[in-house]
Amino acid sequence: MVRFLAALAIATALGGCMTTAERSAQMQAEIDDMVAVYGPACDKLGFQASTDPWRNCVLGLSAQKTRERYYASPRTSTCFGHRGFFSCSAF
Repeated sequence: MVRFLAALAIATALGGCMTTAERSAQMQAEIDDMVAVYGPACDKLGFQASTDPWRNCVLGLSAQKTRERYYASPRTSTCFGHRGFFSCSAF
């Protein structure tokens, strides 16, 4: 049973590894999604598509959305306990 669990853990760890090509494909998919979501807004703002200012607009709108998600998440934590044993919660 222990050997089975060890083999399962190793298989899971190795299965989670991504090759460079897979990481590149994942990043390209994320960029394509950003362009699909924020590109039309930058077009409406007057930026010419596929230019550096248009790309900066897409990145800026994406960063703004990321900031909004960050600020919507919990930012306060409370911890109680004694030395070595703490229980913390975020709200």
